[in-house]
This record gives sequence, C-alpha cells and structure tokens, in this order.
Amino acid sequence: MSRATSAPARAAAVFVDPRAPQFAQARAHRTYEALIAAASAAFAADGYDATGTPDIARRARVSVGTFYRYFDDKRQVFIEVSRRHLAAGYERIMEGLTPERFVGKARRATIALTVDVLCAHVAQFPAMQRVFVEMSLRDPEVAALRRAFDDLGRERLTALITSITPRSRVPDPAATAVVLYIAAVETAAALAGLHGPVAVPAADAKAALVTVLDRALFSEPPP
Repeated sequence: MSRATSAPARAAAVFVDPRAPQFAQARAHRTYEALIAAASAAFAADGYDATGTPDIARRARVSVGTFYRYFDDKRQVFIEVSRRHLAAGYERIMEGLTPERFVGKARRATIALTVDVLCAHVAQFPAMQRVFVEMSLRDPEVAALRRAFDDLGRERLTALITSITPRSRVPDPAATAVVLYIAAVETAAALAGLHGPVAVPAADAKAALVTVLDRALFSEPPP
C-alpha cells in the first residue's frame, strides 16, 4: 500500500475506536452518547483527576452501574472524548486545505481562513485541550492518540506543500510541514490561553502567523 493511498485508511482507523460497542437499540446508543457528552463536560470543568465515574453518571442522569455497561473506567471514556475532539478539529481544519485553493490571490485568504478555523477550534474547548495535553504526557494511550493525529496533520500538510510548491522554493516539504504545523498549533494554543497571557492582540498574532506561512510557502528563497 502506497503512502498516499494509506493515509485515508490510517485516518479512518484513528477516528474510530475499535472497541466502541455496536448498538441494537436506539436507546442504548443515546445513553452511550449522553455519557460521552457528560464526560466531556466533566473533564473540561474539573480536569481528569478530580472527575470520577459518579460525576459523569450524574451529569448523564444515569446510574454508575449503567456507566460501567458501556465503559471499563473513566480513562476509556476520556480517550473517546479526546478522539472525537481531535477528529472534529482535523476535519474542520483540513477541509479547506486543497491545492486548488492556493492559486493566485486566493492563497493568502485560504491561509487566513485556515488559521481562523484552527484558532477558533482550540479556543472553543480550551479546558479540554489543556487536560488532553496534560494526559498525553503521562498516559501512553493518550500520547499515542496525540501522535496519531499530529502525524495525520503533518502528512496532510506535507502532501499539500508538495503539490503547490516547486522544490526550488521548498526543497524539503516534510521538514517544512513539521515546522509550520508546530508554529500554527502552538500559536492557536497560546491564543486560547493555554500558555498564559499573550503579549499582543490575537488579531495581530494571527495576521503575523498568516504572513509567516505565506512567505514560507510562496516567497522566493534567498540567492
């Protein structure tokens, strides 16, 4: 299987938990979704350590016993909550990153829109993002999930750079993708308040990021 054709398969595998139950009844499916929504709210409000399965069950308006019919423990539901959060962000952000949108004057507008979508997604769930990053530093499965989504994003960006820039301008698309990916993600995290106060207005920071990305991809290299 080639690298290009394997990317969608890898994405599908990352987006879907192979352990997710199959439901014969709509009521059971609704309960499962209610538990995930309740867990997301609980983790965002109280963090991972301070959240217990009784808290999640109470928010979902079910018994603790019902919780354990669907999940082994709070760690399992946390991973599913994180998976869905990352998948939603990936789909929203990558949707506009197609080669035909990087033609002529439209390219800067496309970059600006992508930066806006990325920053808005991170800012929408800053508490959950913070908990996820913390857990990725201490839980191997959460860390693996983070790496999987980061790999998908960098791979998608590498493919885009390869298709829209000549090698005379960007000799190493993969290395460029890594640097630009980190710059974009860390800027979005900073603007969401994950690293403390930001010294410049958010609009100025986003405009500067757009300029950096535009120049990195489309400016002629120095002689």
